[in-house]
Amino acid sequence: MIYQDSCEQSRVDKEIAEAYEALKDVEKRAAYDDVGNRFKHGQDFNPPPEWTSGFEFSGGAEGDSHDFNHSDFFESLFGHRTAGARGSHGRGQRAGEDHHAKVQIDLQDAYRGGRRSISLRVPRIDASRRPIIEERHLEVNIPKSIRDGQHLRLAGQGGPGQGDAPAGDLYLEIAFAPHPDFRVNGRDVYLDLPVAPWEAALGAGVTVKTPDGSVQLTVPPGSSPGRKLRLKGRGLPSVPPGDLYAVLSIRLPPADTPTAQDAYRRMAEAFGNFQPRSALEA
Repeated sequence: MIYQDSCEQSRVDKEIAEAYEALKDVEKRAAYDDVGNRFKHGQDFNPPPEWTSGFEFSGGAEGDSHDFNHSDFFESLFGHRTAGARGSHGRGQRAGEDHHAKVQIDLQDAYRGGRRSISLRVPRIDASRRPIIEERHLEVNIPKSIRDGQHLRLAGQGGPGQGDAPAGDLYLEIAFAPHPDFRVNGRDVYLDLPVAPWEAALGAGVTVKTPDGSVQLTVPPGSSPGRKLRLKGRGLPSVPPGDLYAVLSIRLPPADTPTAQDAYRRMAEAFGNFQPRSALEA
């Protein structure tokens, strides 16, 4: 009798595991369809690499091999009970499953931290067993010095528990939203800094914006394009903090007026022996 009960329990657990995998497929399909529906009619739909960002999924992070946790969803959809299985808290009780989501934050949030509102799109199965998308809004404390790829755990914000069992947790994988000016490499931050030809040649003091405010930077005389000027400790907060690198580029003023054209002619006369393509000569 004990053996038969054990076999029956194993069969039930296997069916629930298979149902869980089916749900994961349904969730991904609902999210995929939702992204596709936002494309204009007639466009080729190729989802971007981070197309799942902003969607909340059940279970562990994508690609993980966590053991499944049965939730009320399976009870209502498949009519199974799994008393005594892993994660159970007694007959008719089971801890809620963990959820995960990828979210993007501004780079400035890593410098300053603070409380932020985030919105997640949650794939669900409605009463007709059709996949739908629901909105979920959360207030999240972003710690200062958070890194790209780091996970935040929100206790009790995952799937609901069965009976009096506790809810699961929600794990947020943090990614920095693309920034028009800054690039992140580990703890270091890079900025392309345009300077005028005379600033590069003669040196200058210029104002440089960073994710944590503006600073004064000295451009040494004789600077060439591609030169990296290091602002120590101005990268991502950490122990030790990263650095910020301003990568110089030369921006030429336009020759769009007679005065500007005359200035370029005088420059050509003044630098008549300058050979800009000498490095290409055999």
